Amino acid sequence: MTWFAFALLLVAVFSGATAAVVGFGIGSLLTPLLAVRYGAATAVAAVTIPHVLATALRCWRLRAHIDRAVLLRFGVLSAAGGLAGALLYTRLGSAALTRILGGLLLLTATAQLTGWASRWHPRGPIVALLGLCSGFFGGVAGNQGGLRAAALGAFGLSPAAFVATATAIGLAVDAARTPVYLWNGAAQLIPLWPLIGVAAAGVLVGTLLGERVLLGLPVRRFGRVVGVAVGVLGLWLLFGAS
Repeated sequence: MTWFAFALLLVAVFSGATAAVVGFGIGSLLTPLLAVRYGAATAVAAVTIPHVLATALRCWRLRAHIDRAVLLRFGVLSAAGGLAGALLYTRLGSAALTRILGGLLLLTATAQLTGWASRWHPRGPIVALLGLCSGFFGGVAGNQGGLRAAALGAFGLSPAAFVATATAIGLAVDAARTPVYLWNGAAQLIPLWPLIGVAAAGVLVGTLLGERVLLGLPVRRFGRVVGVAVGVLGLWLLFGAS
């Protein structure tokens, strides 16, 4: 195993565990690592495969905790946004979009950590906008989970329901965007199948490890964990992403 494959495996395990605890992290952590070597467009498409597998596993194991009302209100529009973003991801400059997303995540992390998010209950068009935006950023830049998690924080879900519902929404977005990625980028992905396999194995192991942590977190501490994770991701997207 090369040093890059070993590093990819470690990051994949960590990202899978992170996603199992806070509902996002696989695309946010794996995409930048692969982008350094293979470019952003190829990295976004390549990460989709392990993302789908880990999200499907997490969704199945947490299926009893899914809030179906939130899933219907938020998830369908997220999938539509994901499809739109995937259709545009090779045409738009993702650097500016990534930094806009970073700024949004910093604002929502502040709201989460100060308690303002728990007093905000999105309704009607706001829910539609949040769903569309989170899916769109997932499709065009490979980062949807942070914005989705920030929005779902306002619904007052328990930790298990939060992650289960976020996972089901993420799976809907994956179903919408993955065929587009594979159609457009199959030629670039074929040589990367060994690395994609390593990443897939890592995120699956991480998912099972992280689930043990999730089920033991109290609600208040879980809110802080999500807020910090969203804020760190926002800072990285603003100042660390290329």
